[in-house]
Amino acid sequence: MIEYGRNTIGPGARIFEPVTIGFPSRDRIGCENFRGAVIGRNALIRSGTTIYCDVEIGDDFQCGHNVLIREKTRIGSRVAVGTATIIEGETTIGSDVRIQSFAFIPTHTVIGDGVFIGPHAVLTNDRYPPFGRPELRGPVLKDQSVIGANATVLPGIVVGKGACVAAGAVVTHDVPARKLAIGVPAEIRDLPKEMKR
Repeated sequence: MIEYGRNTIGPGARIFEPVTIGFPSRDRIGCENFRGAVIGRNALIRSGTTIYCDVEIGDDFQCGHNVLIREKTRIGSRVAVGTATIIEGETTIGSDVRIQSFAFIPTHTVIGDGVFIGPHAVLTNDRYPPFGRPELRGPVLKDQSVIGANATVLPGIVVGKGACVAAGAVVTHDVPARKLAIGVPAEIRDLPKEMKR
């Protein structure tokens, strides 16, 4: 394991080389003795993963291969992150979250508890790229929401509690709680009875 900064890794961790923990953010390059990452108990971190400095991860975290978690990200407990997923910095992720392989989570995203994000889902935070104006704002995914495979969620969108975004949908407006967003651009419909919790 390659370590930068002062890292704290809880007991029971299983780390498969090569893994990098505490990688310096741009403002920490060249610094010594900076705060690294904090990872809770019983982590399972697979090879190729890089976790930046100033990241806090709760207990029972697991990830696939080649995951990237950038600086100032907060992750709760019992979170699984799939292979080759990118989580940009300054993101908050709750507990009991499942993020499937090849997902992209941009900076300034908020993900609640019990959220499911399907493979190749893309969340965005820049309404008028590449200018970053108005300021970057990632989506807000409320508790128990579901984002289907290959879905795209535009900047600042709120996906309500228990709502679902269908596979391949492009979400341009907020999704109310316990509703379904489907299509391109997504339209709002009632959740199928099979998806109601």
